[in-house]
Amino acid sequence: MSKLRVSCFSISLDGFGAGPEQTLENPLGIGGEALHEWFVPTRTFQKVHGQEGGTTGPDDDFGARQFANIGAWILGRNMFGPVRGPWPDESWKGWWGDNPPYHRPVFVLTHHARAPITMEGGTTFHFVTDGIETALAQARQAAEGKDVLLGGGAATIRQYLRAGLIDEMHVAISPVMLGSGEHLFAGIDTIKLGYRRTEYVMTPNATHFVLRKG
Repeated sequence: MSKLRVSCFSISLDGFGAGPEQTLENPLGIGGEALHEWFVPTRTFQKVHGQEGGTTGPDDDFGARQFANIGAWILGRNMFGPVRGPWPDESWKGWWGDNPPYHRPVFVLTHHARAPITMEGGTTFHFVTDGIETALAQARQAAEGKDVLLGGGAATIRQYLRAGLIDEMHVAISPVMLGSGEHLFAGIDTIKLGYRRTEYVMTPNATHFVLRKG
């Protein structure tokens, strides 16, 4: 069976995966953009966003692993956009423009139904209203044997962690403090849930670790 993976999920030194007060101007909350300063310069990030060049080394190696053997994505609604409650109209189609960087089926968790959105480059957003396990089942079917990548945000990852559904999780600790926002691990006993650390790599820009279940 395909794995459910988290990859390149950045948190602050004080454990937050996003800052407070998400808006159009601050998609990751106040200060949240700084969490990804380790990833943005890498060759992998630049390539995904249609650019050439970029840095190589361990940060780029972890970035490249994010896209290996991925057949579908799952996102929380906050990752898809800042709209809350019922969809007011069909105008919001994500943060990424007409050609999002996913290029695969993406399953968005929400309490409010919406028709699928087909974008350029092979991305189709599907909106799932009946829970995390249904979203995972649909994503696995769409992935056709490949892995499913759980993109976040922190609240969505916490739901899947508590349910013990994540098989592998790569987290990058960025050397910044946010003070508040969406905390990733607070109140979650990863050891009792069966997770163990299998990798630990420090670079000048981040501290990477990988948790696997079993």
